[in-house]
Amino acid sequence: MFGRWLGNKTKSGSTLTSAVAGLTVPRTAGLLSCRVLDPVNEPVRHAEFVITDSAGRKAVGGETDPFGSVVATVPAGDYRLAVTAEGFTPFHGPVTVAESGHASLGDVTLQVSVPPQLPDPGDWDIEPTHSQIGFTARHIGMARIHGRFNTFAGAVRIADRMEDSAMHVVIDASSIDTNVRMRDDHLRSGDFLDVGRYPTLEFYSERFVHRGGSRWGVSGALTLHGVSRTVTLDTQYLGLGNGLEGETRAACRATTELHREDFTLTWQTMLARGIAAVGSSIEIDMDIQIVPKN
Repeated sequence: MFGRWLGNKTKSGSTLTSAVAGLTVPRTAGLLSCRVLDPVNEPVRHAEFVITDSAGRKAVGGETDPFGSVVATVPAGDYRLAVTAEGFTPFHGPVTVAESGHASLGDVTLQVSVPPQLPDPGDWDIEPTHSQIGFTARHIGMARIHGRFNTFAGAVRIADRMEDSAMHVVIDASSIDTNVRMRDDHLRSGDFLDVGRYPTLEFYSERFVHRGGSRWGVSGALTLHGVSRTVTLDTQYLGLGNGLEGETRAACRATTELHREDFTLTWQTMLARGIAAVGSSIEIDMDIQIVPKN
């Protein structure tokens, strides 16, 4: 159960009004609450929180509301609250909830985190051994089909000003792999990717937009099935590291959603009751590492 923060800070701590105090709570449970603030005491909305029990199992989770509040009903016991938000250092704290009780952590203040160091300007290559381009599609409205492209190459030119950087990725369409040969052959056929006519997928971007903290939007043209459309990758930059041989590398995760019809991938068959065999939306999920170009 989640509710809106309905109280104000007092000398004795944060309190909930009778509207929350009057909520029906099972006899063996209690309320857990807090308000998540930034260093200037403004609410942090949409911060993610997870409440785990003494065995480390997730009891409940969600996001703070527009007032930065967390209110949850949980069975009596010992818990640990974790709160994370983009651009802030995570918070972890213990809390004990008594039967029919209200355990309030009051105001939880998140501290601003130092963003990870950006790669040095210059030419970088995508390192395919430690990178992956995957996708997920719906099948008959229920199951999720997971797949990936096994062969791809790419380069990133890091500019002095990160926003002026560029990247180019080329994917071998025939390398599509969902771990089912018959399905993969169908995906390569003229019904879908038509790899004989369109052997590659290409993405080219010259627009890097900083969204705060380690979040970036990378927008560019995706050419798929002979059609080009503007696509934005929701990208989380993970920072710099060193490989086994000491080489510098940078890493990021990126996601986006594509609609098959936008790229004229319109093949479809309907099952009983009008259920589509293949969903129209494709979720793209990438883990990318880059290394300086030799």
